[in-house]
Amino acid sequence: MTRFLVAALLMALPAVPEQAPGRPRKVVRITAERFTFSPSRIKVKQGTEVELAVTSEDTGHGFRIPAAQIDAVVPQMGKGDLKVRFLANKKGRYVFECSRPCGAGHNLMRGFIIVE
Repeated sequence: MTRFLVAALLMALPAVPEQAPGRPRKVVRITAERFTFSPSRIKVKQGTEVELAVTSEDTGHGFRIPAAQIDAVVPQMGKGDLKVRFLANKKGRYVFECSRPCGAGHNLMRGFIIVE
């Protein structure tokens, strides 16, 4: 693992403390590719700790969840993936988006975590 990826992981992980006993955990794999995230809609139950494993199919991308103060880098294809944890402790709709300019459609690259 490169220093760059380790730094990205350390920046992203503080949003959620270590897994608490009894808290359900869900792992969601997300693919980033110009100019989409797939899946772009993720539904979880309130109280779930979600681990997002984000992999790029092309260039480097950013991955930001403004409401959770997560902003990290998704390495380019073949250079690893980014793992972030998000605690879905409040019902609502949380936007995630690319935070690194990646081309003409960059501003369309977003998705949602829906906490029910």
